[in-house]
Amino acid sequence: MTERPPLPPFTRETAAQKVQAAEDAWNTRDPHRVSLAYSEDSVWRNRDTFVTGREEIVEFLTAKWERERDYALRKDLWAFDGDRIAVRFQYECRDADGQWWRSYGNELWEFDAQGLMTRREASINDLRIEERQRRVFGARPEAERGRSFPLE
Repeated sequence: MTERPPLPPFTRETAAQKVQAAEDAWNTRDPHRVSLAYSEDSVWRNRDTFVTGREEIVEFLTAKWERERDYALRKDLWAFDGDRIAVRFQYECRDADGQWWRSYGNELWEFDAQGLMTRREASINDLRIEERQRRVFGARPEAERGRSFPLE
């Protein structure tokens, strides 16, 4: 089986590394690359959608990033314990009509001993914004790593 460091049990430092690695991967908008962080039988709840396994994860993310154009994400470590991590996140994207959105969410993650995520539960709310209100542009710059993203 493939390992995906850092491995549980997590410390504050290794949990923060795991969160930053997830943010970096999701900002590539590459469904295949992102799916490799999850176990073969990983189970997700994303809003009202339920997904099981890497193949469904790839399908879900492919459709997501076709809908959510210019997607850019920030994740912050909220809490951790043993093999679990809680994350707050914000992302911005525009739809096919050009309307910009900021989405706020919380995720609960659970990992196996190899560091692959076996469970992901995401609750997300969307806020319509004007393009001039955007705050998230591409991958996080090096100078912002390790810093919480403002709630606004």
